[in-house]
Amino acid sequence: MLDANRLRVLVEIAHAGSIAAAAERLSFTPPALSQQLTKLEREVGCPLVERGRTGATLTEAGRVLLDHGERVMGELRDAEAAVRAIAGEPPRRLSLGAFASAGKVLLPDTLAAFGRAHPHVRLSLSDIEPPGGYGLVTSGDLDLLVTHRYPGAPLPRIGGLHRERVLVDPLVVVAPAGHPVVQHRSPTLADLADEEWICGAPGIPNRVSLDTAATAAGVRLGVAYETRDYEVALALIEAGVGVALVPRSVLGAARRGDWVSRPLRGARLARDIFTVHRRRPSEPVSAMVATLRRTAAGVLGRGEPSAEDGDA
Repeated sequence: MLDANRLRVLVEIAHAGSIAAAAERLSFTPPALSQQLTKLEREVGCPLVERGRTGATLTEAGRVLLDHGERVMGELRDAEAAVRAIAGEPPRRLSLGAFASAGKVLLPDTLAAFGRAHPHVRLSLSDIEPPGGYGLVTSGDLDLLVTHRYPGAPLPRIGGLHRERVLVDPLVVVAPAGHPVVQHRSPTLADLADEEWICGAPGIPNRVSLDTAATAAGVRLGVAYETRDYEVALALIEAGVGVALVPRSVLGAARRGDWVSRPLRGARLARDIFTVHRRRPSEPVSAMVATLRRTAAGVLGRGEPSAEDGDA
């Protein structure tokens, strides 16, 4: 039987990206952690990690074992929490991971409301850009993940986790004030084909969304300014530079600038925002999700958002 502590070493190396970083997280010295990894590789009979100057990369066998290892770590943490609950010790910590714009439009009100209702629970927050974070929830390093999916991008497999959609966030066209787009109540991508676009680099979710929509519309769009930061995009637009697709929730939270927004016609584009947690969440996790739902319901000034995504 594999040693659970050595299995944890592999999980930490994968999550941290290097032996040195994993050693720091586990309060080991790098040589000591490397020895534990070597023993694990000896137990399974094959290399699990390729060591390089820029970090550690898992082999195919390492990735297979990581999937199992994350589940083992999560089950062990669930077991500990269950026993502590029987002993009358409620959870006192909740770790949350979220992408950047969620940290601005959803989390301030959510964390404040949760803190007032659950003052005994200590909260922590980590920046995690999609599609990352699922493995951290599986292993129990994160209690709750707030993530998104843009049109054209696949949803990561959930591997026994629970995923729930809490907000459908429409993407709207934003252009400098006085731009000809204001002549259209709902412009099409064809109307904007000659514009200089602001969007993420190739492979970034919002760029995948824009490219997919352009292909479907039969137009070619030119991305002149690459940034995944919507605050940068809005600053450029306010200065009279370029146009962009921006989530409506981001506009609602932004300082009102010298720009205009219009819904896009001919392409129903929206990013879905999800919560992800283990299937047997603790009471604080369930309460946090409920608080997030209430916050999300008011973000766009409308009623309750979409029902849960389930096991997609």
